Amino acid sequence: MKSNGGKKAGDIPLLICVALMACFGCVMIYSASSYTAEVQYGDALYFVKKQLLGVALGIAAMVGTCFLPYRKLAKFKYPAIIIAAILLALVFVPGLGITNYGATRWIGFGGVTIQPSEIAKYAFALFAAAYFAKNYEKVKTVRGVLPVLGVGIGFCLLIIIEPNMSITMCVGLLMLGLVFLCGTNLKTFAVILVPFVVAVPVLIILEPYRLQRLSAFIDPWASPKDEGYQLIQSLYALGNGGFFGTGLFNSTQKYRFLPFAESDFILAIMGEELGFIGLLLFFLACGFIIYRGFRIAKNCKDRFGFLLAAGFTLVYGIQVAVNALVVSGAIPPTGLPLPLISSGNTSLIITMASMGVLYNVSRG
Repeated sequence: MKSNGGKKAGDIPLLICVALMACFGCVMIYSASSYTAEVQYGDALYFVKKQLLGVALGIAAMVGTCFLPYRKLAKFKYPAIIIAAILLALVFVPGLGITNYGATRWIGFGGVTIQPSEIAKYAFALFAAAYFAKNYEKVKTVRGVLPVLGVGIGFCLLIIIEPNMSITMCVGLLMLGLVFLCGTNLKTFAVILVPFVVAVPVLIILEPYRLQRLSAFIDPWASPKDEGYQLIQSLYALGNGGFFGTGLFNSTQKYRFLPFAESDFILAIMGEELGFIGLLLFFLACGFIIYRGFRIAKNCKDRFGFLLAAGFTLVYGIQVAVNALVVSGAIPPTGLPLPLISSGNTSLIITMASMGVLYNVSRG
């Protein structure tokens, strides 16, 4: 389908789905946070107001990237990773870095707070897409993919010392996914995969709190008031929801039983209120976004557009999958927002901007 100007109309259904998901996120944030917000801040709409601002900025960013020719982004591959690396390093600067619950993952500028690791994921995807598109003849060897591995490992090191195991895993999986999609051979991919698999248990062993979380994952009832508490409350919420849910706004776990109900564990509140059917519909919507993203990549005529669309889609898909696995107790608990839904403007705005890029790629 062509527009009057000769360009394809682009993937409008993708943009509509993304916008609806962001609006749905505001509804769920209100449900999950209204009681806590009223108790802590005297305003039941405290988190929702912040999220609505994020949605407005996210829509503006998405519209802007819809009309920014994606091929021009390749020129920003080095500035993107340099800026991302600087932002990741700034979290450790006293006065700039913000520490919550033992982790320093945010930067504060006046009243504005950003999470650099959310930006780093997309900066890495852009760099990898631009590098592989330009050096496609070199990707058959480990040496040929070393620049991408070097940037990816560097980002992982900066993120893991925040500490943030979940985003580290996401960047690592994104790195593997892009190396696979760039067209390298299986031997080279296997050489890269083995150290990655070995690194996961090593990173867990190095930090006592990760071992505690692993123990809580294996048997949360062994420490029901400590490390196992959050997972138990999440499972209570999902179990209470049953097949059809307790009804929108009718969660009991949101009454300060489940920590981070409006952010990392909002999926548990969704499961309690909307039930299995509601979660099924939600994951169908997530699957629709992922399908459209990979469809856009498949139909793109140039390598950069293919890898850029695939990379941005992988970021979204990996994060949705990891969050769902954590909330359901399928993998050890770790903090990670649910894209487009969880409270948090950095993730929301960057994700929506990336969807605008996907739309631009779909226009050809």
